Order: sequence, then C-alpha cells, then structure tokens
Amino acid sequence: MKRNIAIGIGVIVMAAAGYKFTSSNNVEGKFVNTDTSYETGAANIWEITKAYVKANRVTPTPSTQIPVLPVTAKQLAEEHDAMFRLGHSTILMRLDGKLILTDPVLSERASPVQWAGPKRFHESPISGEDLPEIDVVVISHDHYDHLDKDAIKLLDGKVKQFLTPLKVGQRMIEWGVNPDKVVEMDWWDEISVAGIKFVATPAQHFSGRGVFDRDQTLWASWVIQSKQRNLFFSGDSGYFKGFKEIGEKFGPFDVTMVETGAYNELWSDIHMMPEGSMQAHLDLTGSHMMPIHNGTFDLSLHDWYEPFERVLSLAKENDVTLLTPKFGQEITLDNIPQTSLWWREVEGEKTWEEGKIAQNTLSFN
Repeated sequence: MKRNIAIGIGVIVMAAAGYKFTSSNNVEGKFVNTDTSYETGAANIWEITKAYVKANRVTPTPSTQIPVLPVTAKQLAEEHDAMFRLGHSTILMRLDGKLILTDPVLSERASPVQWAGPKRFHESPISGEDLPEIDVVVISHDHYDHLDKDAIKLLDGKVKQFLTPLKVGQRMIEWGVNPDKVVEMDWWDEISVAGIKFVATPAQHFSGRGVFDRDQTLWASWVIQSKQRNLFFSGDSGYFKGFKEIGEKFGPFDVTMVETGAYNELWSDIHMMPEGSMQAHLDLTGSHMMPIHNGTFDLSLHDWYEPFERVLSLAKENDVTLLTPKFGQEITLDNIPQTSLWWREVEGEKTWEEGKIAQNTLSFN
C-alpha cells in the first residue's frame, strides 16, 4: 500500500514540476493549453504531498467484488449500435457495424511497472485475446491509465487504424506498431475512417510518461459521428470554455462520455471536479451523460464510489439523464436502457447517509 501511495505521489509531483500552461498550442517544442495559465511551484507540490500523506479515506477501494458482465463474441457480432464500458476510460462502441475502442487499458496496473502502482478493482469484461478485429482505436493522451503499452502490443494485430493526438502515435510506432496504421491529429483535425467521422478536439490537460518528457505529446478529446449517432469522449481534462465551443460546433450529442473521477481541488485545472463534469456535459449540449475515469483504479483521494454519488446528485439537480452501466453491460443506442446504482450494491445501503459525500463545489457563473 505504501509503495502504491508513493508512486501516486510521484506521478502527481512529476506532473507538477515545471508545469505551465500558456495561450498557444505549442511553445518551444512543448504542447500547452489554450484556456488557462497555470503553474505549480514547490509550495503546491508540498500541499499535494501532504494531502496524500494525511488522506484518511473510509473506502478507497471496493469492499466487495464489483459486478462485471462478460462481453461475448456473439454480442459483438450483432449489427445494432451499442456501447460497452470495459473500465476506467475504455469504451467499446459498435457504430454502423464498425467497432471502435477508446483508451484501451487492459493491464492489471496503470503504472510504468506491473509490480507496483494503481491496481485494477475488477477484470475487463473481455480480454484482449478475446476481442475481435477492431476498426479504430482512439487514444486521448499518453498517461499510463490511458495508453497501455502491453494492451497496444496485444491488440496491434487486430486493429485496422489507430487515431492519436500529435506525437502520441510515435510512441506506439516505437513499440512496433506499423506506421501505416497510425494517424496523428492536431486539435480540430477531422478524418473519416470506415464511414465514421472522428474529430480531435481540445482538452485541458498535460502529457508525459516520465520525468523528462513533460508535454512533448498532445492530449485531446474526441467527437465521433456515424450516420445516426453523435458521441463525445472527453479523455482527461479540467473544466474549460472549450467544451462550449465543441458543443457549438458539433453538438448536440446523443451521449457524452465525460471524465468524472481522480479529481481534487488541488489539481482541478487538469482533472475536473464533478461539478465541472456536469457543466461540461451541459456546455456540450448532450442528451445522455456517461461519467468515466472512475470505478477501476484508485488515482486520487476520494472514496472509490464518490464520483458516482456526486454526479448522480448533480444529474438530478440539472435534469440530466445519467448512464452508469455495470462494466460490460450493453447500452443499446436505439433504445438506451435505464442503468442501476450498482456501486451501492457493492458497499451496502449504510454508506448513503445524508452528508456522507463531501460537496466541494466550484462556481461556473
């Protein structure tokens, strides 16, 4: 446990050191955000370290086994449009008969090594070996909980096309992926693959897989449009005005898959709080909202189920239809089903006392 906490602190501290956002997209060889000028100095690093050391959570990991519904080859061979949440930010979609996979992370740990670091709460509903041929894999950025080297190498032989932000594809090519299968895209670039339109859209985040490669690759959110569906995938982001611009250009969306997890006030500019996630959905003019980036890894200081509870409350306040499928549950897009509050079954009703979840709200007025 101490080793995992140390790695967690190390990831945050490495990210914070020399961390700066300015107004253009690329400055002196490093990618930057467009909306927020933000720097983290030694004082902030110290505050983050103290927060990790002093954290006293009741339920950082699930008390009992998380329910996982197996995804079968028979299900994936069908033709109707559908979505399956496999974990964290890994979503398998079938649109117009084509299979699309976002940020495939299948390893046991989201870490540079598999003997330490954040460990999965649950198995993937389908293994990499059992996945069929994938038409398109979409990557949001190069962090370990979104770009899994072992998963990329495992899936390489069955993936027709990889779409990545600028310079992320180069990492995959270095791992042995055929360059002909990799397309790197800048913000607002568009491409049509197998009849599906993909747009790399802005996000407010950062990149890097080590101490010396900070912000050398781009990060992005994605618009995915088929003949009948319009979907949004946030990747990782702080809340920023770019969501409204994306909504104005490409909305309304049938489903928004929005980061809601691994947040904290200390780093809310790069991982939005639940209030920011809800506002992003509203800015995007979405119909259904699927909160992602939660329920699979312990990457912050909140209890594992807190993101679900907080966004559930916000959805009720804003009259938003929330999708919280069990991992592996099929979401048919022709007739979107009602989903359950499955995390309460894991922890038991005693957890849901009034005032149990801290409401550290942010204002967007």
